[in-house]
Amino acid sequence: MLYSKVTPEQKRLKLRELLASGTVQQFPGAFNPLSARLIEEKGFAGVYISGAVLANDLGLPDIGLTTLTEVATRAGQIARMTDLPSLVDADTGFGEPMNVARTIQELENAGLAGCHIEDQFNPKRCGHLDGKNVVDIDTATKRIRAAADARRDPNFLIMARTDIRAVEGIQAAQDRARALVDAGADAIFPEAMRDLHEFQAIRDAVDVPILANMTEFGKSDLFTVDQLQTVGVNMVIYPVTLLRIAMGAAERTLESIKAAGTQEAQVENMLTRARLYELVDYEAYNQFDTGVFNFKVPGIR
Repeated sequence: MLYSKVTPEQKRLKLRELLASGTVQQFPGAFNPLSARLIEEKGFAGVYISGAVLANDLGLPDIGLTTLTEVATRAGQIARMTDLPSLVDADTGFGEPMNVARTIQELENAGLAGCHIEDQFNPKRCGHLDGKNVVDIDTATKRIRAAADARRDPNFLIMARTDIRAVEGIQAAQDRARALVDAGADAIFPEAMRDLHEFQAIRDAVDVPILANMTEFGKSDLFTVDQLQTVGVNMVIYPVTLLRIAMGAAERTLESIKAAGTQEAQVENMLTRARLYELVDYEAYNQFDTGVFNFKVPGIR
C-alpha cells in the first residue's frame, strides 16, 4: 500500500550489489510510477528513468529543456513506487559544477539510487542523434568531481556518461572514460557504441561497471543480455521502450475509435479493470479502510 517500504539507502546498497554480481542487470525504463511497479512485478533488477522520457512526457524534445525540479520530482514519484533501485538520467547536471552538486543532493532527497551525468554541451541532444558536441576534458571531469564531492550517501551511484565516441572515435571514448573514473565516477555509460567490439574496448579501458543503452532506432544493434555478458557489460537499459509501445498502442486505439465510432475492437488489447486494480493494490487499501474497496470488481473489463 502507498509507497515502497525499502529505504533509499537500502536501494543504493542493492544497486551496488547488482553491479558487482558479475552478470548483466536489466533496467527497463519506466515512464510513470505504475510502470515501475510493473517492472518490479515482472522480475527485473531495477528501474531506469530516462531524461528523454521525462521530456517527451511533457511534450518536449530531449534537448535539455527540463529543469532539475521537474526531473527530481517525477523521478522521485517513480522511485518511491518500487522496491527496486532506480537510476535516473541527470543530463549535464543542470548547470555548472555548483548546480551539479545541488542536482546530486536533490536526487538523493528524492530517493534515487544513482544518476548519470554526461559530457555534452548544454543544450544537449539525444545520444543517438548526429551532430552532438562534447565539452572538453576539464569541464567533463569537473562535473563528475562536483557530483562525487556533493553526495552525502557514499553508496549513491555517480555514473559518468560520455558521448565522445560519436565525435572523436572509440580511442577518445576510452581516454575519456579513464579520466572520468579518475575524477570519481563509480560507473561509465559509453553512449552510442557501434558494436560489441566497442563495448569491449571500454571494458578494457576501465575497471568500474559499464552500462549499455539498448534503445530502439539508435546507433547500436539491439544486443541480447548474453551478447553483452561476453564483453563485460554490467547493466543494460531499455530507456524508451515502454513509452514507445504505450504511445503506439494509444495511437492505434484512437485511430480505431475515430474509424469505428467505438473502442470495442481494442478492448481485448487493454489492461483489464481487475488487472489495473491489482497493480495499484486496491485490496491492500481495503484492508486499511473497508470503506475504500467495498465493491465487486468486474472480471472481464
